[in-house]
Amino acid sequence: MKKIAVLLSGCGVFDGTEIHEAVLTLLAITRAGAQYQCFAPDIAQMHVVNHLTGEVNTDETRNVLVESARIARGEVLNASMLDVSQFDGLVIPGGFGAAKNLSNFATTGSNCDIQPIVESFIRDFALAHKPVGFVCISPVMIPNIYGKGAIGTIGTDAETAHAFYEMGGKHKNAQVEDIVVDEVNKIVSTPAYMLATSILEAHIGIEKLVNKVLEMA
Repeated sequence: MKKIAVLLSGCGVFDGTEIHEAVLTLLAITRAGAQYQCFAPDIAQMHVVNHLTGEVNTDETRNVLVESARIARGEVLNASMLDVSQFDGLVIPGGFGAAKNLSNFATTGSNCDIQPIVESFIRDFALAHKPVGFVCISPVMIPNIYGKGAIGTIGTDAETAHAFYEMGGKHKNAQVEDIVVDEVNKIVSTPAYMLATSILEAHIGIEKLVNKVLEMA
């Protein structure tokens, strides 16, 4: 049975993992007859957002690994514990956590860096030539990991696509139900809630992405 690692970035679209994308990913992996293991880095969140009002709570701090455990029902491992030989591929759901906690794209754009433990985690899969699926905003990390010419999509947002190009990647516009595949680097990406207006729309692309990752594994 194939086993897929799922890298989370907290819990909640505005400061962590997009919960629908994470759950749809776990469901798609299971429906395809594979297993998953959730991981997250043991780091502080960039900030905490009140998801009811959209306001930043300056008095509160949260930990990405602890928050990710909410989605994983407690079954989440520290990203530093990865043994890539135990896995056939990786999927990274989106949410602002990918651009605030896993990387600092939200604040620095094309000058962004990836958290060292996160970069090491994803790079282990790249170096092992194992497929990685990037969902929603998480594809902004592709150029830093895979280098010049790596192909991905964040949907149709011109500004984010331009930043992707500036970092050396090759962006392809895609609709919500589409996936973009970089066969050379074994990368799959889909826009999900960069474009989705419903959970069903997000589900279509995510299921295609998961199935493609498993096919390439």
